[in-house]
Amino acid sequence: MASTAQIQLPIFDISSTTAAVGKDVLEAATQYGFLYVNTASSCFSKEEIDSTFKMAKEFFDSPVEEKQEVEIKGDNTGWSAMHRETLDPENQERGDFKEAINFGEFKNHKASQPLPKSLIPHEADIDHFTTLCQKTCDRILTLLALGLGIPADWFSSRHDPSKGPSGCTLRFLHYPSIESPDTVGFKHGVDVRAGAHSDYGSITLLFQRDGQPGLEILTPSDEWAAVPVRPVGAEGGNTGVPPILVNIGDLLSHWTCGLLKSTVHQVVFPVDGQEGFGSGSDSALRDRYSIVYFCHPVHETELISVPSKLVDEQRERGLHGDDKGIVKVQTAREHLASRLAATYGGSTEDYHRE
Repeated sequence: MASTAQIQLPIFDISSTTAAVGKDVLEAATQYGFLYVNTASSCFSKEEIDSTFKMAKEFFDSPVEEKQEVEIKGDNTGWSAMHRETLDPENQERGDFKEAINFGEFKNHKASQPLPKSLIPHEADIDHFTTLCQKTCDRILTLLALGLGIPADWFSSRHDPSKGPSGCTLRFLHYPSIESPDTVGFKHGVDVRAGAHSDYGSITLLFQRDGQPGLEILTPSDEWAAVPVRPVGAEGGNTGVPPILVNIGDLLSHWTCGLLKSTVHQVVFPVDGQEGFGSGSDSALRDRYSIVYFCHPVHETELISVPSKLVDEQRERGLHGDDKGIVKVQTAREHLASRLAATYGGSTEDYHRE
């Protein structure tokens, strides 16, 4: 499957949660599974995004001994070392060329996990950033509900942190360049920064940096298409931060009987001049940093079919013969645990985080 040219995804202003905008957002979610949100219409300022990237880099630059003190555990929080994850084991010779740190939900503005030394002074900032992520997700979930013709708060009320814990996770990511010491023995065309996968939850927010490309999505024609960090028409020219990239996760796709598309994607090593990544730049020689927020419903939410006419029609199109039998309803916690077990190994019981 070869890469195609850059894919052009729609950009939305979500400052107004109207039915008209909701319809357009829903169309993008069903056609592409990916869309951009104009940063100016989200809950974030440029300063908040820039400072969060700065603290992420500070962590990744810290000694490995400090990172190991907060190594990832069964609750899916902490530091994940280079090659720790293998998102596409059937097609990867070794694990992903990336390292990451996951933050679970904060309780009373305090981290529910040990923080690394470099980030202890930034506990309040990380808490604030996750709160802004949740507010932005609520706007998007509201628009999707309006597009589906269901009550505006149908999704957001089931993602309300005051109603119980969830699998919501903030993640800082660092992908080395092809000239990094971490990529010794790198095999072009074989090794990837993040193997082909789809996300676990409801929706994902992805924050990126200019000049650090690498994301590709799998198109309906079974070809990889490069997703630009800053698409044509994005606000701010070269002065503001890139727009937020949003994608639908497996849980929301399952919840809507496949109407909303959870699209397979990967992160590759960009090659200078490669179609979709531009030419004459040094992007192939740059490390890539990104910030991701995985939004999940409250753990005990039952993933019954969303009460939308559009979802009903989708379900009828997808059911044949024995498929019309009774299917066990999963909770959001069970759905997440099954996906984590598939990624990290072990049983689903190992990942039933409180």
